[in-house]
Amino acid sequence: MGFRARYLALSVLSTCYLLASAQTPQDRTAIQAIVSDEQEAWNRGDAKAFSVHFAADGSFTNVVGMQTYGVAPFQKQHAYILSTIYKGSHNEFTISKLRFIRPDVAIADVDSVLSKTVSVPPGLALWPDGALHTKLQLVLSKENGIWQIDAFHNVAAAPTQPGGHPM
Repeated sequence: MGFRARYLALSVLSTCYLLASAQTPQDRTAIQAIVSDEQEAWNRGDAKAFSVHFAADGSFTNVVGMQTYGVAPFQKQHAYILSTIYKGSHNEFTISKLRFIRPDVAIADVDSVLSKTVSVPPGLALWPDGALHTKLQLVLSKENGIWQIDAFHNVAAAPTQPGGHPM
């Protein structure tokens, strides 16, 4: 078999592999379901349910830059805030972009609008609508057919004036 034939065969095999392993509509639906589950758990004030999709060794960075590793600290931090400053709050999550890095790894950029808070951490500002807006980035991986959150990075978005300029 000549070079061209081998190259063509490898190209066809590579293309077939990529098509067979590409993300499916079910993958998008599964990730959307995770984000929906997170929103519902938050709105119930249920830190345990909020943590169910978080990887055992996941990385968590909150809106004030505190970073922890593991599901236990993730759940503990959320139990604390959901019983204090965010008690009775309402969070709305919207996936603004979902990108598959590999068939089993995805990044979800999520817009969060947190309203009805008791207070917010020092240095953060509510928007004119009275809500705390954040940008949440989730890194997810698929293990044994199940998607999980491996990294949860949340940053506060600065309130803006008309025209998009920070206040």
